[in-house]
Amino acid sequence: MGTDRNPYEIFTHNVEEAARCMGLERVEYEFVKYPERQLKVTIPVQMDDGSTRLFEGYRVQHSTLRGPCKGGVRYHTSVCEEEVQALAGLTTLQCALANVPYGGAYGGVNVDVEQISHSERQRLTRRYTAMILPFIGPNEDILAPDMHTDEEVMGWIMDTYSMMKGHAVQGIVTGKPMDLGGSQGVEEAPARGLTFVTRELLKRMKKPLDLTTAAILGMGKVGAGVARLMYVEGIRVMAVGDITGGLYCRAGLHIPGVLEHLSQGKLLCEYQEDGVQHISIEELLRLECDILVPAALECQIHGKNAADINAKIIIEGANCPITWKADQILEEKGVVVAPDILANAGGMIVSYFEWVQNIQTLVWDGDEVNRMLRQIIIRAFDDVWVRAQEQHISLRKSAYSLALERVCRAKKIRGIFP
Repeated sequence: MGTDRNPYEIFTHNVEEAARCMGLERVEYEFVKYPERQLKVTIPVQMDDGSTRLFEGYRVQHSTLRGPCKGGVRYHTSVCEEEVQALAGLTTLQCALANVPYGGAYGGVNVDVEQISHSERQRLTRRYTAMILPFIGPNEDILAPDMHTDEEVMGWIMDTYSMMKGHAVQGIVTGKPMDLGGSQGVEEAPARGLTFVTRELLKRMKKPLDLTTAAILGMGKVGAGVARLMYVEGIRVMAVGDITGGLYCRAGLHIPGVLEHLSQGKLLCEYQEDGVQHISIEELLRLECDILVPAALECQIHGKNAADINAKIIIEGANCPITWKADQILEEKGVVVAPDILANAGGMIVSYFEWVQNIQTLVWDGDEVNRMLRQIIIRAFDDVWVRAQEQHISLRKSAYSLALERVCRAKKIRGIFP
């Protein structure tokens, strides 16, 4: 993986740029580039055929300066030390930007979930949990779903942790089933938060929703949720795409039909409808549209394709979807980018709500959750927008500098022990 497409290099580059905007000395912010602690584990799993297979897993705790660590667990073949370090660091900055009392963590297992059975996935999850168990806890490090992990996986993690502790510990994970203490609004929170940010940005740019066009790359939970909510808002979603390819309709896709197709377990590339063309991911990224939402893996927009981007606005639904070289090209082109730590903060914010409900034995309804999500993410957006306008900097530099300022201030207040 070249430097331009290394998530950890992107993270540290953005920290450096934010520090430069703030005029910070290296000694004031250098610690943010490195995690406080990290664990690498080798996970033996008995497979269905009786053999034993070893998997590589990680848990990285980036910062406990502002509260317990919090972050996702992903199962994917891309999982490696540097990817998890970057995601943990991004989560620290995201929590600081939203003013949520957490620090960032992240974990994962290098595995192709398509190549293991349901029972093998459960055994993998339980063994992974047992091996990182001394590292985690509802007041130390709270886990959440990410790529190829879901509420079922969170239920297994909660059960494993609870069995080891001898009592039910709901607050060890968020994003779990409602029957185990999950929260209303968690499932759609990342997409809903991104839609709130999109609406506010269009308002500032005086662009009516019903005259706005969009293209979405990635049709997982986030991308599919964004497509649905944008469609409801009246935004014309012209294209969607995933690993199998893309769909395009200049007049706008019928998103409910596309989502119904996917819900039946069919591939996006198999969708057929009058007026809908099948396009490549490269063609989707080059489309002329108002908004492009990259909601797939990291580094989808890089130095080799950034110049071909024709969207006026990019809303980052994924973490690190734009490399730092591409970011420079897009800024020179005048493309407005709503950065990851702001645009996709909805999931983290509602995870925090779930944790609060668990540790205080409360239950909030969905309307209350959505109201508080809107309040927090719009306040964060306002902070970012005002600083960007006052200092004549990009939204990314504004967001990262605000978050970095809060983390560095916490470090200064707490000092160094002993």
